[in-house]
Amino acid sequence: MAEARSFPPIATPEAHCLILGSMPGQASLVAGQYYAHPRNAFWPIMGKLLDFAPTAPYGERVESLKQAGIAVWDVLESCFRPGSLDADIEPASIRVNDFAGFFAEHPKIKQIYFNGGMAEYSFRKHVQAHLDLTNITCQRLPSSSPAHASLSFSEKYEIWKKLAGKK
Repeated sequence: MAEARSFPPIATPEAHCLILGSMPGQASLVAGQYYAHPRNAFWPIMGKLLDFAPTAPYGERVESLKQAGIAVWDVLESCFRPGSLDADIEPASIRVNDFAGFFAEHPKIKQIYFNGGMAEYSFRKHVQAHLDLTNITCQRLPSSSPAHASLSFSEKYEIWKKLAGKK
């Protein structure tokens, strides 16, 4: 079983919102892009929220997030996991990203949105106790992963709209 390693964050110093996943899935790791699985709802949701084409070249989509003040990263820096399912992550192999350093470089972050339960669980278990999050609100959103099929795209979108302050 190979070690999975996350990507550097998508962020600018002006970012005010951070979307955290757990660890990129296999399709993303192969492509070297966040949320690369064709059935992942992340880019379609963000495209609809921010008015960009979810099929635009990756660099353009990333730039749209940056211009909107949205950062994207993963809680885990690395782990051992066969396949793409969060449930298969070996707990003893978990190493988390440097959040103290990230927040020092991105002091305008005021909101953290967790893309699914594993991202929230991992952050709260391995990271939160080591940081002062007094001025940062945290909220879990339904996972954009195709493995989270209990909600339709429309249902996920309605919940994710909070991220953009839409009603």
